[in-house]
Amino acid sequence: MTTQTGPASAGGSGQPRAGDAAGHAVRLSPPDLRPWLGGGLRGVVTRDSGLPGPHAALVALMHGNEIAGAVLLDSLLREGLSPARGRLSFVFANLDAFARFDAADPTASRFLEEDMNRLWAEEVLAGPPRSLELRRAQELLPFLRTVDLLLDLHSMLLQPVPILLAGRSEAALALAREVGVPSLVVADQGHPTGLRLLDHPHFARGPARALLLEAGLHWEPETVAVMREGTLRFLAAAGLLPPMPPPPVPARVARVTDTIVPASHRFAFVARFRGGEVIAEEGTLLATDGEREIRTPYPDCLLVMPALRPVRGHTAVRLARFA
Repeated sequence: MTTQTGPASAGGSGQPRAGDAAGHAVRLSPPDLRPWLGGGLRGVVTRDSGLPGPHAALVALMHGNEIAGAVLLDSLLREGLSPARGRLSFVFANLDAFARFDAADPTASRFLEEDMNRLWAEEVLAGPPRSLELRRAQELLPFLRTVDLLLDLHSMLLQPVPILLAGRSEAALALAREVGVPSLVVADQGHPTGLRLLDHPHFARGPARALLLEAGLHWEPETVAVMREGTLRFLAAAGLLPPMPPPPVPARVARVTDTIVPASHRFAFVARFRGGEVIAEEGTLLATDGEREIRTPYPDCLLVMPALRPVRGHTAVRLARFA
């Protein structure tokens, strides 16, 4: 069961601040996406095999500064990747934020007005278009409802350990096990501050399935390499590419049990956790939240994507237990 130490408001830890990327070199160049912006729906390219099969989609740039996914999709499109059956779509999501990407301040363009990956609840999507991100989500929604299998490509500021998120869908978890790259698979309930794309009912409750690949650190060539292997294995598992041999390391599954949301402005971790750490002993002190102590609830507790600057009302870290 997910528990909180306080109320939640905006998604994640909010828009990163200037200087958050200090010490993080940008080793990738933003791709030129102009060849893929024409056609009917801006930033969506679909290749059809002409044979029966599922419709799979690869999504990049849900966050405008996470350019590794755009680098990969641009490369796959230029290489002529096409499905052996069914349809394959390439989606560049938050193009407005991506257009503002600046390597001198690479966290500033995560989003422009609100986090696009917290807007996928039906009641939010049905509401007034209050932001650039919500308008873009509403624009993409009819297309996304046609997708059977979706892989959402992301990267991280702190956590170097790649993870494959399956959300709350058992069918998606089975797909993640089959994909197997990265080998760490996390089943979670999302964030209390809004639904991600893989949490949209079309994927979380229906026959369609979605995964979210956090492939490693922002702006690193190694992250693109993880994305490439995970993407090709996803397409093979979906039946759009020929089968691939199993990965060398079997998938290991962890389920998120606790979402830690600070209730005070005095939340502080006791160490500089980056994420992916496994804390061996139950009861180990992780953080203090005012007078309250946050400790590991069980042995071998996995820390999932801690925030760089935890603030009141925003997710500080998620705790997961291995299956």
